[in-house]
Amino acid sequence: MASAAEQLAANINLGAFKKATELKKRLWFTLFVLIIYRMGTYIPLPGIDPQILEDIFRQQQGGILGMFDMFSGGALGRMTIFALGIMPYISSAIIMQLMTAVSPRIEQLKKEGERGRQKINQYTRYGTVFLAAVQGYGISIGIEGMTSSQGSAVIDPGMFFRATTVITLVGGTIFLMWLGEQITARGVGNGISLIIFSGIVANLPSAIAATLELGRTGALSMVLIFGLIIMIASVLTFIVFVERAQRRIVVQYPKRQVGAKMFGGESSHLPLKINTAGVIPPIFASSLLLMPLTFASFTASQGPEWLSTLTAYLGRGQPAFMIIYAALIMFFAFFYTAVVFNPADTADNLKKYGGFIPGIRPGKNTADYLDFILTRLTTVGAIYLALISLLPELLISKLSVPFFFGGTSLLIVVTVTMDTVAQIQSHLLAHQYEGLIKKSKLRGRRG
Repeated sequence: MASAAEQLAANINLGAFKKATELKKRLWFTLFVLIIYRMGTYIPLPGIDPQILEDIFRQQQGGILGMFDMFSGGALGRMTIFALGIMPYISSAIIMQLMTAVSPRIEQLKKEGERGRQKINQYTRYGTVFLAAVQGYGISIGIEGMTSSQGSAVIDPGMFFRATTVITLVGGTIFLMWLGEQITARGVGNGISLIIFSGIVANLPSAIAATLELGRTGALSMVLIFGLIIMIASVLTFIVFVERAQRRIVVQYPKRQVGAKMFGGESSHLPLKINTAGVIPPIFASSLLLMPLTFASFTASQGPEWLSTLTAYLGRGQPAFMIIYAALIMFFAFFYTAVVFNPADTADNLKKYGGFIPGIRPGKNTADYLDFILTRLTTVGAIYLALISLLPELLISKLSVPFFFGGTSLLIVVTVTMDTVAQIQSHLLAHQYEGLIKKSKLRGRRG
């Protein structure tokens, strides 16, 4: 008896040790990959003068490039090999997901399981290369037109510089895409999201220091800084509350008799989140809006007059910019929710397994009811996303706050943190189940 108990305790301790060891390896691997990413954000593109470029971007840091530079972890402002960041891949992935709603072929691939998923991933990578090449060429032309009092930012402009810039930027984006996949497979998961997360978090210390310096010099009052701290805490609390909020729809399963036994009769629930689309709408809306405006801001001084007028009207803090930005966020909130959740398919699945919503007839009535509930939830979620995303625009334009308090950055940080914690807990839970299974097997042998 004692030997069996000792063997059981030893197996449990061994399982706990393996659990901790594997999780540590995943965490260290994730940290190592993120360090490589951060190192790459300081390697400049070949053929540019970093000092002149820094002076130019210092003059434009409050302009339209601020949010795009935030997503790239400061790599755009330093014009490094990771200047495009992971945004081309995200844009390509979202486009492929949106294509499932309009392309029967893509929709059929999505339903083919693992083979279809691999095919969609392949198309996503092709789209990433195309978008990165287009953006890289636009950036190379824009850099050639950037000058300061010290001279041009490009040492030797021409087709060779443009070609090397495009190749370098595309290669940097593809490398980041690969790093994200490695984190997902061998790390703690959510690789692409963690890369964006690390870029945002890496910029926070310098932004906080700049804010405190403004407070020391009197440019910002200490009362305002204290109010901003309270506001950040409030926004964090609000984001966590909304992201965890669910509308739980009761689903009942009828009783059925199989032989002498009675099965079913239990009730479950169908959870519908307020913000089903997550952070996709603000990211995609900012990508669509900032991409042309970034090129326009690069060439506004040398381009046609209408381009300068467009840049002025759609500048940071301008009413036209905020209205279009909010409209795009709301549109993509509804569109992306319609892509990821189909009420008709959900109603058919419930009917197939005998489930029903009390008081609602199965089939079309259930689909209409789910669509009605989801539309109301998405309306609230779209307004929430628009308000959170417009918050930094109001702070920068009205209060001259030097970085993105709240808004999209905090939304991404909070959601990625919650998802990463959930991934870590799932790893721990899986090992706990393995330990329980081993424990039950040992008890069975003793019996």
